Amino acid sequence: MTGVDTAQRRLPRRALVGLLGGLFAGYLGLTAVIPVLPGFLRERHDAGDLTVGVVVTGTAVTALLVRPAAGALADRYGHRTVMLTGALVVAAGGLLYLAPLGVPALVAVRLLLGAGEAALFTAGAVWIVQLAPHHRRGQLIGLYGVSMWGGISAGTFLGATVQQAGYPAVWALSAAAPALGAALVALAPTPPRAAPTARGGGLLLRPALLPGVALTFGAAGYAGLAAFVVLHLDARGIGHGVVVLSCFSAVYAGTRLVIGHLPDRLGPRRVATWCGVGEAVGLLVIAVAPNLPVAVAGSVVMGVGFSLLHPSLALMVMNRTDPARQGAAIGAYTSFWDLGLAVWGPATGLVAAGFGYPAVFVAGAAGAAVAAAMALRIGGRTPMEVRT
Repeated sequence: MTGVDTAQRRLPRRALVGLLGGLFAGYLGLTAVIPVLPGFLRERHDAGDLTVGVVVTGTAVTALLVRPAAGALADRYGHRTVMLTGALVVAAGGLLYLAPLGVPALVAVRLLLGAGEAALFTAGAVWIVQLAPHHRRGQLIGLYGVSMWGGISAGTFLGATVQQAGYPAVWALSAAAPALGAALVALAPTPPRAAPTARGGGLLLRPALLPGVALTFGAAGYAGLAAFVVLHLDARGIGHGVVVLSCFSAVYAGTRLVIGHLPDRLGPRRVATWCGVGEAVGLLVIAVAPNLPVAVAGSVVMGVGFSLLHPSLALMVMNRTDPARQGAAIGAYTSFWDLGLAVWGPATGLVAAGFGYPAVFVAGAAGAAVAAAMALRIGGRTPMEVRT
């Protein structure tokens, strides 16, 4: 191995600290308001359930619409520039909470935050792939997701804790954390930009379509678990659904930290296929669990499978996309996650109402099986194998 090859395989630590730290801090600020916003709306605005739902979930609307555009802008103007802009928009949205706003204005703020979140996440997702040696891209995509979920976990905990000092303290945290994230991103070295080698494709790039649809089906199990595992286990007289959720979250993060390199080593097709199967098996175990240990075992199996499904499918997208258009491709691909939650949230509610809680997990398992079958078919095609 030459000295040049060795240098190319080294990970730029300063850039990774800025990128991963900026993402963590941005999501911490975004989610700090989630545990307190429903109570604030009820207390200060006498809001009903519908209004609370609209305000809280407003970010998903613009995130879904803006992600592909944010990726395309990152390809054109640079990933650090767009990620930095996203962090600053999120910080600005946090400051706006401090103003005496009515419900319509709060909806507008949440829509603005969704656009900022889309820019923050999408630009960074491609940036981190550009930083990685080819044989470690899947692993770093997984670590990127861990940083995001770590920020979400820390944000919800700190938001609920800081609320004891009053709502303004939470709003200040929601502005200060993304501002810190913007500073970290700004300190990271500017990533190189690939020269274009192909034209056309629009925002919804073809390489992202089938992996994105597979991700949408894979999201069914997560939507069902998050919404109904507590009620499901309570109905079976088991209880402790929060323990099952906590185990799933811990395994999800731990899998990416310990074996996040598997999509690179074994290939994304094989790993995505087995991950879909694993998610399906775990969901079926939860559906029929007679006691808590079995339910926890199901969450462990599901957590391992679900954890590496997204980075494996993302790696398929990257392998089939021109380097100069990978931002748009990842933006389009990630939008399918938002779409999956938007579709499966209400759908699992209808399944639960019509067929009972176990059917929710059976439906999620069916979705995971479809994702596995799609991954097998997608991976069987000849990839472009772009080397970045």
